[in-house]
Amino acid sequence: MASSLETTFSREWLRRGALACALWPLSLLFRGLAALRRALYALGVSHAGHLPVPVVVVGNIFIGGTGKTPLTIWLVEALRAAGFRPGVVSRGFGSKDAAPREVGAGSTPAEVGDEPVLIAARTGCPVFVGRARAAAGRALLAAHPEVDVIVTDDGLQHYALARDVEVVLFDGRGVGNGWTLPAGPLREAPSRRRDFTVVNAPELSAALSAAVAPAGVQAGTPWQMRLVGDVAERLGDRSERLSLADLAQRAAPAGQGGGLRVLAAAGIGNPARFFGMLRAAGIAPIELPLPDHHDFKDRPFANIEADFILVTEKDAVKCWQIEELRNDPRIWVVPVSARIDAALADQIVEKLRGRTPA
Repeated sequence: MASSLETTFSREWLRRGALACALWPLSLLFRGLAALRRALYALGVSHAGHLPVPVVVVGNIFIGGTGKTPLTIWLVEALRAAGFRPGVVSRGFGSKDAAPREVGAGSTPAEVGDEPVLIAARTGCPVFVGRARAAAGRALLAAHPEVDVIVTDDGLQHYALARDVEVVLFDGRGVGNGWTLPAGPLREAPSRRRDFTVVNAPELSAALSAAVAPAGVQAGTPWQMRLVGDVAERLGDRSERLSLADLAQRAAPAGQGGGLRVLAAAGIGNPARFFGMLRAAGIAPIELPLPDHHDFKDRPFANIEADFILVTEKDAVKCWQIEELRNDPRIWVVPVSARIDAALADQIVEKLRGRTPA
């Protein structure tokens, strides 16, 4: 039932149909409360914790996945290349411990969340999780005093942590129907100020740019982000690789014979983006969309006939915890990396060195 409701709302939030219109009065209330909450922190009525190093928030106003984790990884690498020593703070979706906790080599998604495990593995930088981001940031700095900039994965609306730079990420869905919850997919109005706007989309049209950064928004022209993945790595041995181009030549079109049967599964906020990337690589897989942060304990591949099962890196960190899946030779991971104009990193670095509050 939860999955059915999620599908219904995801569809309705992209248009202004009967359901969205019926919920529109509630969305005005939600929008007003969100603006009030932000204003209380801006005026100092509600307290925001300040850290002794600059803080960059990577977040979104569109509910669900827009590609924040690849953007966070890209930003960490860009900051490191600029001479910074970054650390990452995250809420840690699904984490059972509210107190600050470091993501170590043996940390599991059940303990700290799937995205922090992936970020720590990909970047090698200190990563802490905690419900209170300011407390998590202080714990990270105490454990790693060499860190001189904090990047928060998500947390745009977590105003209890003061920030110096805000990066708001959208994807090809833009702002949906343009309304806030529950009539639309937005946590805040599209006119919300920010420092930089990034759009995760293969093409960045003028209409999409205008929707995500309407006239008057301080952030200016949006930056385009592309997610690039060209290889698959076997889950049980990531050193074993196969190019997607080679797989495309050997794969059968979805629902047809004559080649290898390929299934693509994605438990991310927007599975269609993963499937679209594979189709762009020439692979037409059978598609298995799963709920965001799916834990795979239901063994979704047990009764599936496929020669290859392609999953995202975010899903792979959970599949690895399950011996049956870890030893399934059909499961291959498709790592992706963000591609963004290096000038964006230059501008973020310039702002950080000036420490101009967002």
